[in-house]
Amino acid sequence: MDMQNLKKNPFSLQIDPAKFEKATDDEKRQQDVMAESTTFFKDGMRRLFHNPLAVMAMIILAILIVVMIVAPMVVPYSYEEIITVEGVRDKAATNLAPFEFSQREQAFMEKYNVSVFPHIMGTDELGRDYFIRVVYGARVSLIVGVFASLMVLLIGTLYGAVSGYAGGKTDMIMMRIVDILYSLPDILIVILLAVVFKQTLDFSNIPIIGKLGTNMVSMFLVFGLLYWVGMARIVRGEILTIKENEYILAAKSVGASPAHIVWSHIIPNCLSVIIIMTAQEIPAAIFTESYLSFIGLGVALPMPSLGSLANAARSGMQSYPWKLVFPAVAIILIVLSFNLIGDAMRDAFDPKLKK
Repeated sequence: MDMQNLKKNPFSLQIDPAKFEKATDDEKRQQDVMAESTTFFKDGMRRLFHNPLAVMAMIILAILIVVMIVAPMVVPYSYEEIITVEGVRDKAATNLAPFEFSQREQAFMEKYNVSVFPHIMGTDELGRDYFIRVVYGARVSLIVGVFASLMVLLIGTLYGAVSGYAGGKTDMIMMRIVDILYSLPDILIVILLAVVFKQTLDFSNIPIIGKLGTNMVSMFLVFGLLYWVGMARIVRGEILTIKENEYILAAKSVGASPAHIVWSHIIPNCLSVIIIMTAQEIPAAIFTESYLSFIGLGVALPMPSLGSLANAARSGMQSYPWKLVFPAVAIILIVLSFNLIGDAMRDAFDPKLKK
């Protein structure tokens, strides 16, 4: 019914419908803001899940992680196991195409009327199952990316917070240290540390690090020494602005300690920058590990890495192109997924980009 055509009965106590007006767009938006009560994290996550590219990237990443976890439980091969038939090494099971069996495996299946688990991505030049090696290579790359991002998060946030809050000479000295570290070439440091560790230290007895090798230990140290400087600079810049706000002065006036102010008031207010930088550091670390492994500075053999698998596939690229395609596609999917998620988190959590 049209409200404008209604007329008030002169003897009625009803409100005149003609006095009602449609709400403007600004009033509707204001009502939405007033009606919805949420937190910074909930609001950011809501807008993150409304980004179709981010949702697609998270689905792809979740599938890859599930494959990394489940595949070693299902596939009967090990990343270092050379294929054998009836306890004898199958020398013909080298460089097999995806889902291809060697002649000995085919004869074994016909003889005993059994099935052999297929080589989903074929085999490598030594007769090892290529699929499980790609899975373990993706595991190594993902672990390196997550570990590096955690190191960047802890060291960069604490260093930048102390430098920005202290100010003065302390800030100047700490930032000059950052400038010096920022100028150091990471590849050169990895090479130097790897050479020094091989001659002075032995990591073979350490359960996990021993399998990764001294090159990976030096890589982790480089991440801890160099890769946090970008985070420290950005956090320091945010804190220089935040510490001038009135609530920081109020916290000082009631006797709050500097550590309490930094932890309870300053860090939460630059949380968006910290989340964005941490998310974007993971693909950068994965890519760094991949190209260092590609040039021979990655994990120790026989532990595979996506970069080392791509490097080993170069020699037979014309005859066996799939050996280069599989690790390359895995690198692209992992790095692209994290990049898309990082960009979406920047759009979702950065207050300056809110519409």
